[in-house]
Amino acid sequence: MKTLWIIFNFLLFLYSSLGSEVVTVDVHAAKELLASGHRYLDVRTEEEYKEGHLENSWNIPYMFDTPEGRVKNPKFLEQVLSAYSKEDRLVVGCRSGVRSLYATTDLLNAEFKNVCNMGGGYVEWVDKGLAVVKKPAVFKAEL
Repeated sequence: MKTLWIIFNFLLFLYSSLGSEVVTVDVHAAKELLASGHRYLDVRTEEEYKEGHLENSWNIPYMFDTPEGRVKNPKFLEQVLSAYSKEDRLVVGCRSGVRSLYATTDLLNAEFKNVCNMGGGYVEWVDKGLAVVKKPAVFKAEL
């Protein structure tokens, strides 16, 4: 019972901290946005990105894998600001849509104007048979 209470409080906190600002789109809507000029920000780890990614995407990890587990990239906003302006139209994606939701929230809180989260992430993109690049690409972020 205590575990359910903790989970409930976590979900309540998550819901209240995210507010209604974050717009989440499915992979088909994301594909249309990208075709209309939006840019794709991939917030997965460098290792995940190298396994495959969307064409013309930029990789700026929201989290890093460490021996102690995953930790938030302390330079995430700084790195995004060096690659994009706050007016750029961005679709933010990760593996499944969770990290990108947090990243999108951070970007909105940093006054980015036109960002949305891609629900389902790279896994859903691949499951729907959409095009990906399977070769290593240049990594854009540094820790």
